[in-house]
Amino acid sequence: MAHNLNHYRFRSVWTVAAGYERTYEVVRDLAGYPRWWPEVKRVDQIDADRAEVTITAFFPYSLNFVMEREVDDSGAGVLRARMTGDLEGTSSWKVSRDGEGCSLVFEEEVEANKRLLRLLAPIARPAFTLNHAIMMRRGRAGLREYLAS
Repeated sequence: MAHNLNHYRFRSVWTVAAGYERTYEVVRDLAGYPRWWPEVKRVDQIDADRAEVTITAFFPYSLNFVMEREVDDSGAGVLRARMTGDLEGTSSWKVSRDGEGCSLVFEEEVEANKRLLRLLAPIARPAFTLNHAIMMRRGRAGLREYLAS
C-alpha cells in the first residue's frame, strides 16, 4: 500500500499554569480561539455543535473547514470534533490536572483536501508539517498568556 502524502497525524502536549475548569472551558469554547490562537482567523458558529473555521499559519494559505463536536466530556477532560472541508478527519483535546496547572494533549488525524496542498504534497509535505509545528507553538504560547490574564 502506497504512503498517502495527504494524510497527517499530529500530537502535541502542552502544559499551562491554570486550573482545570478554566482551561477546559477555554479550549471547549471554539468561538473564542481567535482571541488567543493567532492562526485561528475566524470561527463562525453554525449551531450549538458546529462552526466554520478559517486558519492561516506561517505559509500564505488558508484552510477552511467545519468542525462538529462529537465528544464533550468535562469529567474525563475529553473534547473531540469531526472536521470536513479543506481538512477531513478528527481533532481532539485531553485536558488533565497536573499539579497546580493542567496538561493538554492535542491530537489530530486529517486528510488534506485543499487542492493546493494535495498538488504540492510530494515536494512540500515537510514544509506543511513545519507550518503545523509553528502553529502549535504559537497556540501554546497564546493559551498560556490568555489563561494568565
